[in-house]
Amino acid sequence: MRRLAAIGAAGDAGEVAVPVADSTDCAQDRSPSPWRLTDVCAVWETGVFLFAADWEGASSGVVARKRLNEAERLSSVQEAELERLEAARPRWPGSGERGPVLRMARLQPPLWVHAAFLLCFLGLGGAIQIPMDLSQPPTITKQSVKDHIVDPRDNILIECEAKGNPAPSFHWTRNSRFFNVAKDPRVSMRRRSGTLVIDFRSGGRPEEYEGEYQCFARNKFGTALSNRIRLQVSKSPLWPKESLDPVVVQEGAPLTLQCNPPPGLPSPVIFWMSSSMEPITQDKRVSQGHNGDLYFSNVMVQDMQTDYSCNARFHFTHTIQQKNPFTLKVLTNHPYNDSSLRNHPDMYSARGVAERTPSFMYPQGTASSQMVLRGTDLLLECIASGVPTPDIAWYKKGGDLPSDKAKFENFNKALRITNVSEEDSGEYFCLASNKMGSIRHTISVRVKAAPYWLDEPKNLILAPGEDGRLVCRASGNPKPTVQWMVNGEPLQSAPPNPNREVAGDTIIFRDTQISSRAVYQCNTSNEHGYLLANAFVSVLDVPPRMLSPRNQLIRVILYNRTRLDCPFFGSPIPTLRWFKNGQGSNLDGGNYHVYENGSLEIKMIRKEDQGIYTCVATNILGKAENQVRLEVKDPTRIYRMPEDQVTKRGTTVQLECRVKHDPSLKLTVSWLKDDEPLYIGNRMKKEDDSLTIFGVAERDQGSYTCFASTELDQDLAKAYLTVLADQTTPTNRLAALPKGRPDRPRDLELTDLAERSVRLTWIPGDDNNSPITDYVVQFEEDQFQPGVWHDHSKFPGSVNSAVLQLSPYVNYQFRVIAINEVGSSHPSLPSERYRTSGAPPESNPSDVRGEGTRKNNMEITWTPMNATSAFGPNLRYIVKWRRRETRETWNNVTVWGSRHVVGQTPVYVPYEIRVQAENDFGKGPEPDTVIGYSGEDYPRAAPTDVKIRVLNSTAISLQWNRVYSDTVQGQLREYRAYYWRESSLLKNLWVSQKRQQASFPGDRLRGVVSRLFPYSNYKLEMVVVNGRGDGPRSETKEFTTPEGVPSAPRRFRVRQPNLEIINLEWDHPEHPNGILIGYSLRYVAFNGTKVGKQIVENFSPNQTKFTVQRADPVSRYRFTLSARTQVGSGEAVTEESPAPPNEAYTNNQADIATQGWFIGLMCAIALLVLILLIVCFIKRSRGGKYPVREKKDVPLGPEDPKEEDGSFDYSDEDNKPLQGSQTSLDGTIKQQESDDSLVDYGEGGEGQFNEDGSFIGQYTVKKDKEETEGNESSEATSPVNAIYSLA
Repeated sequence: MRRLAAIGAAGDAGEVAVPVADSTDCAQDRSPSPWRLTDVCAVWETGVFLFAADWEGASSGVVARKRLNEAERLSSVQEAELERLEAARPRWPGSGERGPVLRMARLQPPLWVHAAFLLCFLGLGGAIQIPMDLSQPPTITKQSVKDHIVDPRDNILIECEAKGNPAPSFHWTRNSRFFNVAKDPRVSMRRRSGTLVIDFRSGGRPEEYEGEYQCFARNKFGTALSNRIRLQVSKSPLWPKESLDPVVVQEGAPLTLQCNPPPGLPSPVIFWMSSSMEPITQDKRVSQGHNGDLYFSNVMVQDMQTDYSCNARFHFTHTIQQKNPFTLKVLTNHPYNDSSLRNHPDMYSARGVAERTPSFMYPQGTASSQMVLRGTDLLLECIASGVPTPDIAWYKKGGDLPSDKAKFENFNKALRITNVSEEDSGEYFCLASNKMGSIRHTISVRVKAAPYWLDEPKNLILAPGEDGRLVCRASGNPKPTVQWMVNGEPLQSAPPNPNREVAGDTIIFRDTQISSRAVYQCNTSNEHGYLLANAFVSVLDVPPRMLSPRNQLIRVILYNRTRLDCPFFGSPIPTLRWFKNGQGSNLDGGNYHVYENGSLEIKMIRKEDQGIYTCVATNILGKAENQVRLEVKDPTRIYRMPEDQVTKRGTTVQLECRVKHDPSLKLTVSWLKDDEPLYIGNRMKKEDDSLTIFGVAERDQGSYTCFASTELDQDLAKAYLTVLADQTTPTNRLAALPKGRPDRPRDLELTDLAERSVRLTWIPGDDNNSPITDYVVQFEEDQFQPGVWHDHSKFPGSVNSAVLQLSPYVNYQFRVIAINEVGSSHPSLPSERYRTSGAPPESNPSDVRGEGTRKNNMEITWTPMNATSAFGPNLRYIVKWRRRETRETWNNVTVWGSRHVVGQTPVYVPYEIRVQAENDFGKGPEPDTVIGYSGEDYPRAAPTDVKIRVLNSTAISLQWNRVYSDTVQGQLREYRAYYWRESSLLKNLWVSQKRQQASFPGDRLRGVVSRLFPYSNYKLEMVVVNGRGDGPRSETKEFTTPEGVPSAPRRFRVRQPNLEIINLEWDHPEHPNGILIGYSLRYVAFNGTKVGKQIVENFSPNQTKFTVQRADPVSRYRFTLSARTQVGSGEAVTEESPAPPNEAYTNNQADIATQGWFIGLMCAIALLVLILLIVCFIKRSRGGKYPVREKKDVPLGPEDPKEEDGSFDYSDEDNKPLQGSQTSLDGTIKQQESDDSLVDYGEGGEGQFNEDGSFIGQYTVKKDKEETEGNESSEATSPVNAIYSLA
């Protein structure tokens, strides 16, 4: 498990303190010392303060109950705890109530962390820093970005800051000419800085100051330059006034609404909304392109329901400008009512929209190109029209899309590749397809690159008489040029320096003197940009000095990793050595590692590592030393964790949390509920080792976390409290209680102690209503892997005592885990330790190998033995070797690691190898002999007498003579043929000459090379391959492949402009594989299961179009097209003509109209209508009257009055359209010659409509027209009204 750390939490170095009488630490707002800084590098990562320690190595063996996965969840717990502490007790150490407040996740790092990172970066990165009290040339420390865009409403600030001794002075150039700051009253320069401030409070136009600025920082030792800063003023121009006519478009046609935003700086963000500021819903049919235009792959009637306005948001002014909205008018030829549309399986056919193959709206044509700069994002876009709406798919020719960098946007219409590199160049194509066909667009991508550093020049600090060099290497596309300058002037015009030599991108200094001090600039540029770097040459004669405070105190947690820094300076560069407790031996190796910058890393802190460490820096001028005192503290551990509990309301519950910690550290124990700080109210009592809840209520149910922390580390444990509601006690109490994981075993005891065995006894914990099935015994040893637990053995759940077999010389500690069907218990507390006596090893290391890493060596490796097989202290290995089949004596060496390199060996000869284990008690058994080989060298000979026989148009047979075994100089892996396509026999056909290879493993004399291109000229070479690589190449052979059959014709398209003809188009095959002599077309008509006679047409090689006259308007056609060479027909491509629009409807009509049951049903309906008319007529002749509405001018109420007054209600609870209605061109519902006109419901003579055609009149009760018109009606087109008229 990995633990999150706090200030001084369980990390690399823990806590740093100042060595005074009161050893308070850095938590008391004191600056952390440089001893600590490298440890802080371990890292503030996404707001979480993490140290590099491996916490598993620090585990004491006590596993907390329900311990969280700290790497994922501890941060939120700690953050909640911090918020509670800061809100409730905002006191820091010294108040007597709390220790240091933990710095938890997602907090901004404090300032000292940033300082720590800076020093870590400089120290570990190898950059040299001169103390500021020493003379040094200027160094630019802060500057504005190269493209500096400013807000015209604010004052202009152009930053330039530098350091140096003496402090540098500053001046500026503008557009490569001296910029006199004193002459312009609006311009000033900040004190002790080169930052320019241009003030417009008294007037002035910011545009007057646009241009290219460069800052110069100068003192008597040199001049440093800033980048060339291009100053531009942000612009947000207004949208030009324009009057937009309504856009009229046919339903199903494509449409592009152009945005054409005003050019801004920087470019505005474009988005589309309606004039009422409602966002436009986008999908794969309607979407916005990268250029800001709105594209409709096909227009539908519902697109008229809103208008469309393009909006531009400008960054600096924070304003949004809206273009005048577009209004759409959609024309349709075959309207259907809404019910038909809702139930029809094909929306387009239902609306009478002709289906179309895709075509590209953007980009135009079939091919385009795009250039992108390395390190930026590549955005490719394809937007297509068609009916139905096409789907877009993306591909890369000759390879796959980079899955780690590629993502699809805008409903797959855009492909974005982030952080482009050179391997992303090539040809990409988008494929737009629907059921009518497909089309593709190829985009050729070229990757260029602005200059980027390969080796940036670094400051050079030399002692008098030393040599050095400045290197300036950069790459780019095109290749950048390098220009050297000194103190801001071209190197060619600088005074000559006999100690300086320029060699391209390198300046070499020999026998440097103090007069050579200067600041050099390297400017590397190409057409896409430039890089400018300053590097000074400082010549100093300085004895060593320490840069950190003296006699620091560091407190760390046991078993952690830490790193001690010793910042120093001197010229010549001093050497640094470490000593402990004044001992004479230098610390390096084993548990210690010294880095190049002088830092000392202790890989695993133990108690014996406590003491005083001294670092000594030495050069020819003297030496300096510093000391640090390291204190090792015990880790904080919860050894009695809170247990899961199930209780009833009103009872009292106690959650235990007993903690073991280092007594010299202050312990703080707090509680959280459901990962939030727990408020300790009147019903709760918090003690040092427990939490008691009185009168448990249902709201108390949840998870409780005990959080124990000191200044250096923390631990936590979690338990769940379940509160049962009041209910009748069940008869079977055990059946009512929930099953849970068993409690951990306790009271472990070791008896029957023997040299190789011990008896372990334990008391089982509660099984929590689920019987224990198994016990797992684990052990931990404190020599090789302290704190790491390993499984030892497994026993049935019915036993609680077992004899354990042990290995010699292991300091054992045991624990037991109980298992039932629910899960595993928490481990028991560990037993006391028992060390077995030592013995000689009984085995030797495994996996012994001998392999060469170079041509003149052999590396002997093996898998080291673990703690249970070492059997004694000082485990080591006796390594023996000698050449095989010779009588030479064995060479031997004793090794403490797991490898040994034998040098000065002949090339690839066999060796006998033995590796024997040994400890202080004796040697292990005689080891087995293993055969290894020394290193290989490249083969010296190539295959000879290579013969080629052409098998067919795509394959050849190879035969060669084997090489002599002594020329292989290693293990023969394979014979390998390199071949490439030199040219095609077809004129003007470009071919790729990329080399390909065919491998023939083993000692073979023949092989076959396949997958060649027909009708091509090839060249071939053969080599021998061993483990080192390829040998020399054989004589180049040439051969020609015969003509083959062509590939399938490309882009075979079938179009049906009307029901009389079908147009066919195709492109030539991508691989002709010979001379085309024509095309063969076979087609056949079919209708359902009926298939007509196949027709064959042959065409000339130049013909790529053909028109077929349809025999009838119903049948479909299946076309098969192939290309031909003299060898024969190639791969065929098959397409079918689209189905006629009304084919399904016509077939269904024909089938139904001829069915007998349908004719009978129609007759029955006609008879029923006739009877109904007769009944209505009889009723009318008797004088009956069907009242329409007895009360006029009465509004319709919420109750249904139909049964009371006999009126006819036109409302529908489902808001369905009226029967007999149809959809108009603008999408509204019109009554079809109905007897209830909207005019009758209005207050005027006519209904009122607004501008978009929607009805705005108030509905009133229909006036009783019978008063003036009697019982006559002028409307009688509805069948219902016809019946009313008869009645």
